[in-house]
Amino acid sequence: MSQGKSPNKDAYSLILGAIDVGVFKPGDRLVESDLAERFGVSRTPIREALQRLETQSLLARDGRSLIVSSLDHNQMAELYVVRTELEGLAARLAAKHATPEEVRVLRDMVEEDKALVNDPSALSRANRRFHKQIHLASHNRYLVQQLDLVHRSMALMATTSIAAEGRSEDTLVEHAAIVNAIEAKDEDGAYKALKDHISKAFVTRLKQENTDG
Repeated sequence: MSQGKSPNKDAYSLILGAIDVGVFKPGDRLVESDLAERFGVSRTPIREALQRLETQSLLARDGRSLIVSSLDHNQMAELYVVRTELEGLAARLAAKHATPEEVRVLRDMVEEDKALVNDPSALSRANRRFHKQIHLASHNRYLVQQLDLVHRSMALMATTSIAAEGRSEDTLVEHAAIVNAIEAKDEDGAYKALKDHISKAFVTRLKQENTDG
């Protein structure tokens, strides 16, 4: 049940957020009236939000319906090429610009996330927070904006690479190496550590893709 129509709610952000956290998954059909009821927003802003999301290729047409897009193999590969370089740059800039407090937050995240190794879904969310913190520690607003777009597209992948056997533990080891390099102000080391981390995640996704179906 909705809580009544509220003009203060941003329909675009509400739908995007639901895609981002996996409430709506690739292939799910989005119905204007259902979304209006779910979010307590009138149908006009919902319709405008759906059009915007379709323009951004986050939604696709399936006959007369709109569904959450999914990435094919080539799109996934292209996305990882861009993500690897941008994430590496963020780590390099974080090694140069991160404050001691920002480094402490990253260090605490690695420690706290050890409790999540047996919960891939929770660790996946924690992983996103960790990467977002590195983006912010780069102190480059334009890079943060571009990485937000990349991570938005990552939501169009049906599974998380962290769900693969052994990947949870490896992820935390790799995160620790990234933080060590940032803390040491080793710009090249941070760049390489994060690029290696993304590369290993991509290899895991490729293996998942080959075993699915």
